[in-house]
Amino acid sequence: MVRKYDREFKVEAVRLAQEEGTTATEVEKRLGIGKGMISRWKRQLAQQGEDAFPGKGHLPAQEEELRQLRRELGRVTRERDILKKAVAIFSEER
Repeated sequence: MVRKYDREFKVEAVRLAQEEGTTATEVEKRLGIGKGMISRWKRQLAQQGEDAFPGKGHLPAQEEELRQLRRELGRVTRERDILKKAVAIFSEER
């Protein structure tokens, strides 16, 4: 069974592991989480900052923007194709 942890839990676990006199392994045992999880979470926080751990169904800001831009590009492409067809129809000689 895969357990899911929310952002606050992960951030707090990393903070606990960084306290003086504790190790990541000790915190993992105390919290009942898998070995190496805190190291992974710590790395994600360092690399992604506030965008780390977006949660299920939520994308980091850059990926969300990319998704929206792709959706808009698709819409604009369809509109362009419709206009091309309309120009072809109206420019036919009768």
